[in-house]
Amino acid sequence: MSDTSGVLEQAGRHATAIIDESARIDESATIGPFSVIGPDVRIGARVRIGPHVTIERDTRIGDDCRVWPGAVLGTDPQDLKYVGERTWLEIGRRTRIREYATLNRGTAATGKTVIGEDCLLMAYSHVAHDCRIGDHVVLANAVNLAGHVHIGEWAILGGVSGVHQFVRIGRHSMVGGASRVLQDVAPYTLVAGNPCTAYGLNRIGLRRRGFSEEALAALRTAYRRLFQSEVPTRRAAEELRTAPAAAEVRELARFVLDSARGVTTPAGRADAGAPPFGEDDPDAA
Repeated sequence: MSDTSGVLEQAGRHATAIIDESARIDESATIGPFSVIGPDVRIGARVRIGPHVTIERDTRIGDDCRVWPGAVLGTDPQDLKYVGERTWLEIGRRTRIREYATLNRGTAATGKTVIGEDCLLMAYSHVAHDCRIGDHVVLANAVNLAGHVHIGEWAILGGVSGVHQFVRIGRHSMVGGASRVLQDVAPYTLVAGNPCTAYGLNRIGLRRRGFSEEALAALRTAYRRLFQSEVPTRRAAEELRTAPAAAEVRELARFVLDSARGVTTPAGRADAGAPPFGEDDPDAA
């Protein structure tokens, strides 16, 4: 056994890794060959950092995470307004980050980018500054999130999809592959395409998550009222929000009412809120 392998066995840090003296790494974590760990990085218990990983600075990684080769974490935000203020990237426990994924820190707007627990970020995915990603979210290969995107728990985004800045993607929703997401995606729904269009409830995903047939029936009725009736979407959402209804239905209605960008709707329906871009864009120049 070579001396280099011996160092790896004893300390969990390969001899070729470069680790800043201010980094705090749990003794049970492992750091692979040629990885770079920058200043003020915190790495939790049993984390495995593969070879050729860069963690630039000011990043917190929770216990039992794994980072595959070539991933780049905690880099400066790609935002022209960023002027060097100190910000953070936070990654929850048991999250897996695959090859060549890139995750930026936040800006002064919120101070941090946050990835939840038990997420899977597949190869070449990108999470921009100030994003908030809930627990159990899956970003498939080459999904790209612009700044300030919020994704609720258990959402799944298909490969090569792009998400516009400030878009919200609701809980338990699914975005089909190669979609261009310009407006919010309501919780529990299935959307896909360019332009992105709603195709009903994410029925398979909801059943896998253990939603009852009663809850599914209530959501189907609410979806039809919101997006397939002659009643304007926001008026229907107001009715659903104030009427006796299942918690999931009230959540769906509140999401629509809270939308600043408008909500992705079925083809041919265009009354669900703000235009997809233009003067009402919250980050328009």
